[in-house]
Amino acid sequence: MRLAEILLKPILSEKSNKLQEKRGIYSFKVARKANKLEIKTAVQSFYGVNVAEVRTMVVPSKSKSKMTKSGVISGRKPGYKKALVTVAEGETIDLYTNI
Repeated sequence: MRLAEILLKPILSEKSNKLQEKRGIYSFKVARKANKLEIKTAVQSFYGVNVAEVRTMVVPSKSKSKMTKSGVISGRKPGYKKALVTVAEGETIDLYTNI
């Protein structure tokens, strides 16, 4: 698997921003087949930081429904794999420059 296929996008939410500021933990949406070593090398090569720890989890799919004029429409949001990457002490990743 190529490094460009591993990291899909960073997760930018209030919870992930709080983790970035307090603990230096960054959240990424990653490919399902990627393992921790591949994620670590991808983050180190793209952002130029030293990675201390990588934690992964698979977020399950969720069912969603909404009311419309024609009735209730129900569907599912797809599941994905999430990686929490802890960078070394004193290093940061600037995720907002490319937005």
